[in-house]
Amino acid sequence: MTNAVGIIETFGLAHSLLVADEMLKMSDIRVLAREDVSEIYYTIIIEGEISAVQLAIDYGAEIANLGNALIAFKTIPRPVDDMKHIMPIKAKSD
Repeated sequence: MTNAVGIIETFGLAHSLLVADEMLKMSDIRVLAREDVSEIYYTIIIEGEISAVQLAIDYGAEIANLGNALIAFKTIPRPVDDMKHIMPIKAKSD
């Protein structure tokens, strides 16, 4: 897997796109997925080095909170390999 995975949930598509953009600008991370949980709830999943993911998630949470769009956020350092089976991420083709 990777050194860390970060997850942030927001209200609204515009907020989720803004948060993803700001996290990518703030830190050296990669967006793995943006899940449409419902018509108004969105989840962004990122990966990278632990410190980079933590910085990006904390900053993304601040941005979402400013727009009253933050639902939840979490950083998972050193996730076990079996996590890939339960995360909503499409497999990469080689």
